[in-house]
Amino acid sequence: MMTRIFVYEYLSGGGSVEGDPAASATLLPMGLAMRDAIARDLQRARIGPVTVASCAAAGPVPPGTRAVSARPGETPEAFVARQAALHDAVWAVAPESDGLLAAMQAAVGRARWLGCDAAAIALGSSKGATLARLRAHGITTPHDLAAEATRWVVKPDDGAGAVATQVWASRAAADSDVLRREDVGASAWIEPWVDGEAMSLSLLARAGQAELLSVNRQRIRLDDEGRVAYDGVDLDCMPPPDPRRGVLAALAARVAAAIPGLSGFAGVDFVWHARLGPVAIEVNPRTTCAFVGLSERLGRCLAAEILAARREPLHA
Repeated sequence: MMTRIFVYEYLSGGGSVEGDPAASATLLPMGLAMRDAIARDLQRARIGPVTVASCAAAGPVPPGTRAVSARPGETPEAFVARQAALHDAVWAVAPESDGLLAAMQAAVGRARWLGCDAAAIALGSSKGATLARLRAHGITTPHDLAAEATRWVVKPDDGAGAVATQVWASRAAADSDVLRREDVGASAWIEPWVDGEAMSLSLLARAGQAELLSVNRQRIRLDDEGRVAYDGVDLDCMPPPDPRRGVLAALAARVAAAIPGLSGFAGVDFVWHARLGPVAIEVNPRTTCAFVGLSERLGRCLAAEILAARREPLHA
């Protein structure tokens, strides 16, 4: 039986980061890369026709797929809902900020949604709530380093990537930054800055279980003013013989147990600390940049496995 799938990535589908055109421009290439990687993987899965959301700024969609665009004045949620009604399944990527990912999930509905459930998305949309959940399940977070912290980082509680992320040399300076953000109605989250290697886990998750697909290195840049920038990801940088791999597979399993609504592709950002090992920073309840090229790297068709995982439990 053929399955018609709609692929929607927020920025390449015509969305924008409200009030921040610079952030939209910065994130669009990442969005395009994810969109095209998902579409190509779905084509390899040979499960049915693939429709891809696009806009004038996004360029052509992958060959063999069909492009659709929002109508003039149509909101992203209305566009996605309209296309969901015409397809059997929807694979959507959107930032958690401003409730965008949650709005997409609600617009599609549970039956057609390929991804994490509403509860997991709501939790992952707050860095503070996510870390509280992880700490409650015994997972190390930056706050385990609060007593020894020498630097603090402030970022949007619902932020995406490294947008508006700032490191301060004192807690007082960081607290002032939080107050400035809150004064203009912006969300803000403060935590100790963790020194170590910035990394991420790519997971295939389902019903409280997770398979660790890859351990990735994040290219994080910190300038002289303390501004944090994200310059991309190096895939699958820790092969199975590395003794840390077992520790990280256990971390993946504990995160999935702590957030049982994770489903399909999900990511966990962490820092490998010299003394504590992995320190969880955030959980991304959606497809991340690490999906791009991962099927080819692993010699697997992850799209086919993600679709299959909807029907059968994982054997992690």
